[in-house]
Amino acid sequence: MDTGPTGARRGRGARERLLNSARELFQERGINTTGMDMLSAEAQVSKRTIYQHFGSKDEVVAECLRTQDLQSEPGVFARTDLSPREHILAAFEPNPTSSGDPTPMCPFIRAAVEIADPEHPAREVVRTYKLSVAQHFSELARMAGAHDPDVLGQQLALLLDGASIRTRALGIEMLPVAAGIARELIDRAVGFDAQPS
Repeated sequence: MDTGPTGARRGRGARERLLNSARELFQERGINTTGMDMLSAEAQVSKRTIYQHFGSKDEVVAECLRTQDLQSEPGVFARTDLSPREHILAAFEPNPTSSGDPTPMCPFIRAAVEIADPEHPAREVVRTYKLSVAQHFSELARMAGAHDPDVLGQQLALLLDGASIRTRALGIEMLPVAAGIARELIDRAVGFDAQPS
């Protein structure tokens, strides 16, 4: 069994505690300011345990993003009860967070901003995720009847990222404004006879 920094035995589940603690710390304090000592204390595991599960902090960051991807994407794109247009607009609905932060930054944008090294393993996770979001939007746009679904997919992905950054920068929720713009983009792309959402 693992013993945390205070010597208390914590049992199994160290990997999940590490990832959950890392996500919280990265969101609250930033990736670059979160050190291994801080992560060890927050997750109540030894640094040795961290390195047994992950070879480096870089791998912790990359795995947090990989699992964030798995946790967040189905909430928007895998629903079966929505039309393609409704699927697109659902991506622009505010998502309440458990952190209590009214303006949380997208963890993928945070990683792209904080990690300058293009060879960092997290940067490839960010790139893959952001491309997949645009691709999902393009597929939904195609299903909705857009004239150029790939262009609309890129526009919607850019709009979503911009709304996330403005929300964080201004401290006010910008997704409702972005949703209005998304409606206009969809209407233009499929023709003005689109059904209201």
